[in-house]
Amino acid sequence: MSSAPRLAQLDALRGIAALAVVLFHYTTRYDQLFGHAQPPAVSFPYGYLGVNLFFMISGFVIFMTLERTARPMDFVVSRFSRLYPAYWGAIVLTFALTHAIGLPGKTVGWDVLLVNVTMVQGFFGVAHVDGVYWTLEVELLFYAWALLSFRVGGAAGLRHFLFACLALRLVYAAAKTFWGVDLPWVGQRWLLLPYLCWFALGVTVYRLSRRDAGSAWDWALAAAAMLVIGVVEDWGLAALAAAFYAVLFGAARGRWTWLEHPVLLWLGAISYTLYLLHENIGWAVLRRLESWGVEVHLAIALTMALSAVLAYGLTTLVEQPGMRWIRDRYRARRQASSPAPAGG
Repeated sequence: MSSAPRLAQLDALRGIAALAVVLFHYTTRYDQLFGHAQPPAVSFPYGYLGVNLFFMISGFVIFMTLERTARPMDFVVSRFSRLYPAYWGAIVLTFALTHAIGLPGKTVGWDVLLVNVTMVQGFFGVAHVDGVYWTLEVELLFYAWALLSFRVGGAAGLRHFLFACLALRLVYAAAKTFWGVDLPWVGQRWLLLPYLCWFALGVTVYRLSRRDAGSAWDWALAAAAMLVIGVVEDWGLAALAAAFYAVLFGAARGRWTWLEHPVLLWLGAISYTLYLLHENIGWAVLRRLESWGVEVHLAIALTMALSAVLAYGLTTLVEQPGMRWIRDRYRARRQASSPAPAGG
């Protein structure tokens, strides 16, 4: 099967995951932090689990990208161009709009904005312009570990790294449960131990959805990741991981044609920018609308519509042109630096 349908279906799943996070933030989380004028009829307390699906999709996409790039710098440029242009646009827009509209306790100063340009501000103890950015640091660190282990040992090298981290996750949990010992937090942070199971699941989906690539070791890694989630966190969460796995596997094989609905594809196309922009801007707008007496469901609907419009604008005006410009410049420099063919 062509890769186009499966990638479209993966994008649609990414859009659904983003929508779940948005609904969580506009209903449950907003109510916890600020309090709706009236309780919404429907809340989404588990919408934050869309982030777990994001991590699985990232594991899939990163392994695919590693296989398709010949040089380490190809991978770095691919990921940089995908993440940073939209992110830079989002931090400026979020900074400006939250200051203009007002969001008590969530606005930051110019110094914090400047450090946020790096995307790794959390590693230096600096606040995020928007709280959702914590996941971007996780993504960047996973990219680094994936690139390093893949360059050292290929697919087996990345698999060995993931197995080792899953085992270490169990060691941390056992030390806490049986001996009351908290092992160094810095190890969990730098090795992404709380999140690596989800990336590992995505990696194995990519491998196993390709009939020419998967192996028994990939099945073992998937089973180990789900087992670790169940043992260390919760068996209900492990069941959810299995459900996500089945859905993602089906999308990877292009089986879920219903995901190719134009609305879902559009949502997938703006999923990254929607994720970047929705939280603080949305909360500021919600507070303002509800303070004006706008009914809570209408306020949420209007805020979601505004977030989608802003995300579409950022995608079309910044993310896509920025990504193309960076990649075109990189290709041009590579071609210019390649030795000319010898004359005949």
